Amino acid sequence: MTIILGIDPGSRITGYGVIKKEGRKISYLGSGCIKAYAGNKEEDDFSLRLQTIFAGVSELILQFSPELFAIEQVFMGVNPGGALKLGQARGAAIVAATNKGLPVAEYSARQIKQSVVGTGAADKSQVQHMVKSILKLPAMPQADAADALAIALCHAHSHDTLAKMAGQVSKIVRGRLR
Repeated sequence: MTIILGIDPGSRITGYGVIKKEGRKISYLGSGCIKAYAGNKEEDDFSLRLQTIFAGVSELILQFSPELFAIEQVFMGVNPGGALKLGQARGAAIVAATNKGLPVAEYSARQIKQSVVGTGAADKSQVQHMVKSILKLPAMPQADAADALAIALCHAHSHDTLAKMAGQVSKIVRGRLR
């Protein structure tokens, strides 16, 4: 059994999704959002947002005890300032994971969509629909939580593939050493 925590980083809202993988069976454990922005510009302090993300991810790790941690890579859009803030939010989440000894896996948005929907060009509603379907959820998850669950699912699929490949390489190397 493996528990995977997926994180969809954001400087205002960070989505999280937790799944359990037992053999080929994947189960939903939890999802939601860490809200790091109160919506009041006068009271907004970016360093406090980062602290909220760090504390929130740390609490999730204590609550769910995941063995694996996956996060979306920064997408460089039109706004370089936004990309920098997103990178800092990712950093806060990654430090929370590494402080608890979790290995960190990173995936591009295209890889995540390809893994869950079957096309790297999928939109948010398609991701939400497939996450709901794959995990047999009773209702459509909120967009940021669905993205985080998709990241966890992507890692579950990639982790299996990498383990199989490592096993094949190990057999080949052992065969050559004989």
